[in-house]
Amino acid sequence: MERGGQPAVAFDFRRPDRISKAQLRAIHQLHDNFARALAFSLSGYLRSYVIVNLVSVEQLSYSEFLECLPSPTCLAALGLKPYDGNAILELNSALVFPVIEILLGGNGKIQFQTQREVTEIEQVLLGGFFGLVLRDLHEAWKAVTQLNFAIDRLETEPQFLQMMAPTEAVVAVAIEIRIGDAVGMMNIAMPSIIVKMMRQKFDQQWLLRKAAATEAEQMRVMKLIGPAEVNSEAILSGPRMRLRDLIELDEGDVLGLDYPAARPLDLLLGGRRKYRGEMVTAGPRAAFRVSELCGEVAT
Repeated sequence: MERGGQPAVAFDFRRPDRISKAQLRAIHQLHDNFARALAFSLSGYLRSYVIVNLVSVEQLSYSEFLECLPSPTCLAALGLKPYDGNAILELNSALVFPVIEILLGGNGKIQFQTQREVTEIEQVLLGGFFGLVLRDLHEAWKAVTQLNFAIDRLETEPQFLQMMAPTEAVVAVAIEIRIGDAVGMMNIAMPSIIVKMMRQKFDQQWLLRKAAATEAEQMRVMKLIGPAEVNSEAILSGPRMRLRDLIELDEGDVLGLDYPAARPLDLLLGGRRKYRGEMVTAGPRAAFRVSELCGEVAT
């Protein structure tokens, strides 16, 4: 069943907060763009070679997301203005301490095996790092909506950050960051119910991208077929005659065509009538000047 030209979508009463697979694919593309932008931003900020790769985008319950996080770690509760609710940003210790070492003048090549919590002073040092992440995240989401990310609070233990109900669905984004020899994960969780509220905005963005892709595809096809050649014929249509009469024609005979001199000629392309016009001269050569399109082209 359809209403307003939109196909009906089955409603899952067991998990009403889950989003569609199409929306999930759009979020995957959005965060893929975010990962590329973040690699450039962090490389300049840390003055080190940084590689950022999107690993996965999936839907989990909030409790399942927390269970996947190491302990201790660095967790930030993010405001999502103008929407009510919070997202979660987690940065592994395997990344936190190399970043802090680089910010304090080191090279970040020391292998950190410590499992201690991040101190308040170290959290302040990470402010610039988180600022870049949130800026690029905001820029990535601008393709869909104006979403302002801001850190509300920081925690070190996942179980202390009970921002949602354990069974509430979240969109979990896993991103791998490599800074020199250090490799770690950054995880983002957004409430699925908030993402679901943006469904219309995702659909509008998809239509805009589809239109742009169609124009680009047309240009690509025209570029491919541009060098192609077609046979052209300018013909003078007249009355039919029997083959026997044509064979019996001798030199000096006159063949009446019953064709007014002012009537335009037809130009055939690939055997199909496309244009009407007249024969003219172009220097030492004959040419065809188009005066109108045929009915076949107009339709």
